Amino acid sequence: MESLQKKIQQVNPALFHWPIVTEEDERAVLEVLRAGTMSGTDITKKFEAEFASWMGVKYALAVCNGTAGLLAALWACQVGSGDEIICPSMTYWASAAPALMLGATVNFADIDPISLCIDPKDIESRISSRTKVIMVVHYAGHPCDMDAISAIAKKHGLRIIEDTSHAQGSYYKGRLCGTIGDIGVMSLMAGKSFAIGEGGMIVTNDRNLYERCVAFGHYERTGIPSRWNPSDNQITDPTLAAFRGIPLGAAKHRMNQTCSAMGRVQLKYYMERIQGIQEAINYFWDNLSDLKGIYPHRIDPAIGTMGGWYFPHGLFRSEELGGVNCEKFCAAVREEGDNSCWPGANNPLHVHPFFHEADIFNQGKPTAIAFGQRDVRQGWGSLPVSERIDEICFSIPWFKHCWKNEIDLYIEAYRRAYKKVREK
Repeated sequence: MESLQKKIQQVNPALFHWPIVTEEDERAVLEVLRAGTMSGTDITKKFEAEFASWMGVKYALAVCNGTAGLLAALWACQVGSGDEIICPSMTYWASAAPALMLGATVNFADIDPISLCIDPKDIESRISSRTKVIMVVHYAGHPCDMDAISAIAKKHGLRIIEDTSHAQGSYYKGRLCGTIGDIGVMSLMAGKSFAIGEGGMIVTNDRNLYERCVAFGHYERTGIPSRWNPSDNQITDPTLAAFRGIPLGAAKHRMNQTCSAMGRVQLKYYMERIQGIQEAINYFWDNLSDLKGIYPHRIDPAIGTMGGWYFPHGLFRSEELGGVNCEKFCAAVREEGDNSCWPGANNPLHVHPFFHEADIFNQGKPTAIAFGQRDVRQGWGSLPVSERIDEICFSIPWFKHCWKNEIDLYIEAYRRAYKKVREK
């Protein structure tokens, strides 16, 4: 009789392949290549307009990657020398590291053990007169508690930047993630659920924030005409217009138009395609609902959705499994054939040497405190939930289609692993 491991090895790889690329994508990219307009902006501006319409915002600005977008958004929000931002420790480094490039520092907050997003209860005590921004991350597609965070930001006059790189298409109380704070930024690189090759997008309803992002990294769109770039008058603020032609961030954030061309095609089908992902992962979790101690990392459907469910995870509670640890459970799952199951997620940033010791500008002291910032560096023991991430969650397969016969094999693998660790 064929083993479960063998059956899983023979699963159609299309169950996991992403993005879905069709002849329509190929034609769009080839048109750019053949025209030699990779460094143009005409197609990118169409993509921006369509993206803004989808998100329901006034402005969308394409960038070369999500990290560039986060840097521009921080600068747009007036983050500078001596300032602070509040950011969850559990995220990719790009949510936080750009603050140091602006002379600011990061006061890391802990995460909620169920949502894996920034814990609103750990935000307010971190606010000081130097705080400018709360950086929220809709982690692994799970929307943050935006009602609570918005109330705190309003009370203290702070900006909210939404890092939506994991959550394109996720909804929170009827609103798309990225549209709830002051400005949203998302990566659109090849590994994300909205994947266009490489790139990012900034979205906002605030004209000043939009213009500042243009001025920071889009020299050719600041309004200065040349024989190569006609004026498009993106900048109206006179304090920004004085620097037309040279980006204030000394950065070039233009998106390659092969990516924006692909993005226009992907956008047409994105919400339909991620519906299949949502159905698949909900089916997976619904069929494991009787296993006490392992739980889905997903939002209550009455509150929101998980979008493209990028980086899907489960929650692990050792105390409900007789003390079995997460590492042992994941190893048992891998023995049954699912090699995607590993404990933890991102490593906590608040203990990384970059935020403690890196002297980026050769000033003879760590950049985190070199511009007059408060010393808010934190070590082990300061953010207990983030530091226990390897004990409280694990990765699961990122199914792209609701092919139940194939998904049933993975469900069986988890059931067998669960039984095995409970019996030992």
